[in-house]
Amino acid sequence: MNFFKKNKQISSKIDESSSEIYEKDQNYQDNAQFDIEDKEEKTTFFEKVRNGLTKTRKNISSKIDDVIISHRKVDEELFDELEEILITADVGIESSVKIIENLKIKVKKDKISDSKEIKELLKEEVKTLMLNSVDSNKLQIDPSPSLILIEGVNGVGKTTTIGKLAYTLKTGGKSVLLAAGDTFRAAAIDQLMSWGSKANVEVVSHQEGADPAAVIFDAIKKAKAKNIDVLICDTAGRLHNKTNLMNELNKIFRVVEREFPEAKKEILLVLDATTGQNAINQAKVFKEVSNITGAILTKLDGTAKGGIAIALQAELNLPIKLIGVGEGIEDLQPFDVDLFVESIFE
Repeated sequence: MNFFKKNKQISSKIDESSSEIYEKDQNYQDNAQFDIEDKEEKTTFFEKVRNGLTKTRKNISSKIDDVIISHRKVDEELFDELEEILITADVGIESSVKIIENLKIKVKKDKISDSKEIKELLKEEVKTLMLNSVDSNKLQIDPSPSLILIEGVNGVGKTTTIGKLAYTLKTGGKSVLLAAGDTFRAAAIDQLMSWGSKANVEVVSHQEGADPAAVIFDAIKKAKAKNIDVLICDTAGRLHNKTNLMNELNKIFRVVEREFPEAKKEILLVLDATTGQNAINQAKVFKEVSNITGAILTKLDGTAKGGIAIALQAELNLPIKLIGVGEGIEDLQPFDVDLFVESIFE
């Protein structure tokens, strides 16, 4: 698998303005819960996702209900109002237009005239679009060994997400090692060391300002020597332009490919849902410089802009692997399209 693009020179600047607003949110509490085996756990999983999407559900489902009630028949005005609701919920213009166009085709084909039937059809169109946009939303970490490289600008909850993910994997029976690859900020190293202590997971780190690729190199050597199941690597999010970002990541990728070719690899981009369309802009930048395999969408419980998950997956074909739906230890959940759509259209 090729994890970097060859000789691509890009010089335009990354817009990190919104991420700076969230610089103080580094202690945002997320966690992942992957193995859901019995009915009680499944119920808890559903409730966590449903409750975490309350603001988005009110922003989408409640407005759709109001529009449908005000229209006795299915007409162009109804479609226009539904499209506007989707766009204002950060579903994205491209995705919103496509969903409504497909809805029109379905309505015409099935000769539907009762507006009360529209919501269910709309829900199915959203679900179909998301499912058809990516191959899988499952985190690919089996069989061992595996390496997860975490990317994203500062302030999105990146380091905290790594710590919580490490804790969950460790409690789920996996051996885990962390690499403090964000050497630009001493705070990032200290924070990851703190999470490693909480999760009882070792952290490989160098001093502030060290070469990130050297940290990853040492972490890979240790992971192989100790037969670690999952190596999770942090990376810096402070780089100011695409060329530097590409060069830094390419150096890390070359080390990974050369030193750990046998490992299954996930390159995950952490995005803050509260930033809305700026999350799309950040994803576009990172997709240009890195072969991202998926996204982690944090802070969904704190925003009505949950529609951004639809735009990320449908417009950028970026699989969402995990979502943060609360501040608790079990609130970073695996992303499930069916459950997500049901939760926002309930």
